[in-house]
Amino acid sequence: MKLDFDKIDRVIHERGRLAIMTLLATRVRWSFADLKAELKMSDGNLVTHLRTLHQAGYVATTKEILDRPQTSYGLTERGRAAFAGYLALLEQIVKTGQG
Repeated sequence: MKLDFDKIDRVIHERGRLAIMTLLATRVRWSFADLKAELKMSDGNLVTHLRTLHQAGYVATTKEILDRPQTSYGLTERGRAAFAGYLALLEQIVKTGQG
């Protein structure tokens, strides 16, 4: 079987975005502050990656005012499906490589 690396989702495949997608897959929503603390990213870097994921339709943004304004992020259905497909493709690549 020939490996088709062109099928890898380049939006997800970048290290920072892969880390974000992985965290977002673990619970319904993450606040910006929690993502930043967990990933140890600068505000600008995190915002840039979240914007890219949002533009791809993979991440939804929720803004609410609790004690203070807070923005949180979660995977959309499209994002969950894309992440599941990404992981399945990587698994297929690894299995084929072990062949």
